[in-house]
Amino acid sequence: MILLTLLIPGSVQLLAGNRRVARFGLVATLGFWFLMVILLGLGLIHKSWLISLVSMPFVDGALAVLLFAYAIVFALLSLDTLRLMKLGRLYNRDRWISFAAIVLAGVLGTSAISYAGNLAGVSAGALGAIFNQSGMTEPVNGRYNILLLGADSGADRFGIRPDSISVISINAATGAAVNIGIPRNLQRVGFVAGSPMLKVYPNGWNCGEVCLINAIYKDTTDNHADLYPMAEKHGSTPGVEATRDAVEYVTGLKIQSYVMVDMSAFAGLVDALGGVDINVKERLPIGGQKLDLSDVSGWIEVGQQHMNGYNAMWYARSRHSTTDYDRMRRQREVENAILNQFDPANVLTRFQSIAAAGRKLVKTDIPSGMLASYVDLATKLKTKKMVSLELVPPTIDVIHPNFDSIHQMIQSAFAAEGTN
Repeated sequence: MILLTLLIPGSVQLLAGNRRVARFGLVATLGFWFLMVILLGLGLIHKSWLISLVSMPFVDGALAVLLFAYAIVFALLSLDTLRLMKLGRLYNRDRWISFAAIVLAGVLGTSAISYAGNLAGVSAGALGAIFNQSGMTEPVNGRYNILLLGADSGADRFGIRPDSISVISINAATGAAVNIGIPRNLQRVGFVAGSPMLKVYPNGWNCGEVCLINAIYKDTTDNHADLYPMAEKHGSTPGVEATRDAVEYVTGLKIQSYVMVDMSAFAGLVDALGGVDINVKERLPIGGQKLDLSDVSGWIEVGQQHMNGYNAMWYARSRHSTTDYDRMRRQREVENAILNQFDPANVLTRFQSIAAAGRKLVKTDIPSGMLASYVDLATKLKTKKMVSLELVPPTIDVIHPNFDSIHQMIQSAFAAEGTN
């Protein structure tokens, strides 16, 4: 009876209890197993179909309700099985063993189903909050190009400046990808043809050291937000759109979507993942704004380190004794370390905290309908090596960049991706 309750809830009532309760329990159980078989079948036949289905917030919400309802049914059937077992007729030792076994089976089953329902509910909330745009995007020249911005908006920062700018360009057929790193101090950038920014800066963003590419975001937000009146409606901001126009000019690529990571919430994600492992190449200060480092609160030492969110944030952010290009390298190291932590077991056990951190951390205009396609491409990418192209000295001159040469470098990187 204990095994039947655990494996086929409702079957005990069919054999020894109320037939009406049995029919209700078996219908609920068969419905539950049918749903699981359908989801498993979709995953085996075409994984992207399953991903597309469960990435819809309303589907996750409905699944959460159904799972919670079945968890209640399972608990009630377990209690009814306990009644039908008539433990009073057993010897004392057997009575307590049987009682403990049925209670354990009921608690484990109810907890597992409730946890699955909770995951579905949290997933629905997170997906709905992050991916709140509908529709689809099409590849351009066979590629999806996604702008990645690392925006440092901490309490010690005046406004938002995306200190980390890169483009992930993905081959829509093979999943091969090129990560194009753009230095934040790139000067004399223009805006792609048709950009509203050309009305204000017809000769491009060109005023020396004041006009670095990462300052476009703040300048547009403060002074020219009216040039992008539909940005907010489409899940973006005027600052993002102006930066997108500049990056399209720099790379010669059409950017379909953006993802912005807020560094002020970055530490929360790392902590939610249980920390990250990084091999530190040089000693770096934690905190500190003064040149003499008199206000430093600690140090990140050389060697293999397991970092919490606070230390990882300072490892990625620190500028003391290093260059912006070293900083770009460290940011890539932290990105890779985070990705290494996203194994299924870790994500499953920490899903709630990861989802909560993700809602604060990420802003994007990627349509929810594209999630399945991008996950499918990411799966293909796992069998390949991502090509990295850093547009930094001595490869390019950040003060007087040759954009035609940059475009050629990017096309050469696309040609090289097929060999990895």
